[in-house]
Amino acid sequence: MQIVLINPPNCGRSIPEEEYGITSLKMIFRGEPLALEVLAGNLPGHTVRIVDLKADPTGLDALLSEGTRPDIVGFTAVTCEANTVIKLAEKIKEAYDTPPIIVVGGHHASSDPGYFHRAAIDYVIVGLGKLSFRLLLEALAEGTLPADIPGVLRVRPGGPLVPIRRKYGFEDLVDSQPPRYDLVQAHRDTYVMSGVGGKVGFVATAFGCTHCCSFCSIPAMTGGRYLSHSVEAIIRDIGLLSDIPLVRFVDANTFGDPVTARLLAKKILHLGIQKKIVADVRADTVVANPELMRLWHEAGLVSVVIGFEEIDDARLERMNKRSSLDKNIAALHILAEIGIRVIGDFIISPDYDHADFERLSRFIDSSPIALPIPSILTPIPGTPLHRQLAGELEITDLDYYTFSNAVLPTRLAKKEFYTLYSDLMKHLHQHLKKS
Repeated sequence: MQIVLINPPNCGRSIPEEEYGITSLKMIFRGEPLALEVLAGNLPGHTVRIVDLKADPTGLDALLSEGTRPDIVGFTAVTCEANTVIKLAEKIKEAYDTPPIIVVGGHHASSDPGYFHRAAIDYVIVGLGKLSFRLLLEALAEGTLPADIPGVLRVRPGGPLVPIRRKYGFEDLVDSQPPRYDLVQAHRDTYVMSGVGGKVGFVATAFGCTHCCSFCSIPAMTGGRYLSHSVEAIIRDIGLLSDIPLVRFVDANTFGDPVTARLLAKKILHLGIQKKIVADVRADTVVANPELMRLWHEAGLVSVVIGFEEIDDARLERMNKRSSLDKNIAALHILAEIGIRVIGDFIISPDYDHADFERLSRFIDSSPIALPIPSILTPIPGTPLHRQLAGELEITDLDYYTFSNAVLPTRLAKKEFYTLYSDLMKHLHQHLKKS
């Protein structure tokens, strides 16, 4: 079968830019489409192509002008891309006399599958799709209507989108099949990591998370489970990026299984792999396992991304973060002593006032955080936070769910809130230059 997998373009909208002329807050997503490379890796016997519209915005028009109709078109999408994916699906359906079958997966499909119950969509894949997508294609190739494939929802016009109960396990990782990195080779030079520098390659070591923060959509991808790839598979995938000096582990929590993480670091050292590595880690993991962080620094870990989220314990508790300001500070000291650079994620609550913005700015200035990244609290549909606050939302257009727009009411006047947020971002940019 002829299969085209599409990474949507950068398409989120910015209220600060549209309404107040503040252009410094629009989010741009970069990086290779690893989710699609992973899917493609498990499709032997099929002809697969990846169209990355973030790297090449003209890619879809070029595809449609070729005149060769694909059998299947698959999309991945985060929340702010959902509307654009629907429009692109409609465009593809209209372009052919016999339209291809269109499948949508990814984070938003997993958190809020009903949103894609649209005429232009044929199937929605919920959660990890590497195995489910292949099973779907096998059924379609046999000319049968897929039924009861875990994670695959069939869109029936006029009928409900019926969920299929599923359990996630190691088999969903299809550990034996590597990503198809070769399918995006033409764009490899454009995949760089801001604030770290250099050409970067993505590797998945695990899926899911050991925790369930109220704002996070990641647990929906694995039904709340934490699933680790084998050490052998991770080493294989790193090896496929032989000419890439920087590897970004794109897991929500690379060290969620300290035993596997320790084995992986030792394997990297034993093989003499020379890579700079960036990974995500929780602050409480650092505090509980400082020797693991030292081992990983020896293995090439140069930077970590930590979701500090807040500097207020009460707000952290409301997020179900299961951490504290003291642990965040302790983790920073441990990592600074080891020599690991910290990229710190923070969440700006809509109820912030002047004092809150100033307090966060002072905390970051006094900390050894090399790259602070503040975003605005955004209840993503399907998350516990959205279920809690859905009735308070002022903005439901998903185009604005970019984490740089206030979709909830703000304590301050909107222009004042965005101005303070913009000023904070400019101040932190100066902080980055000094670090």
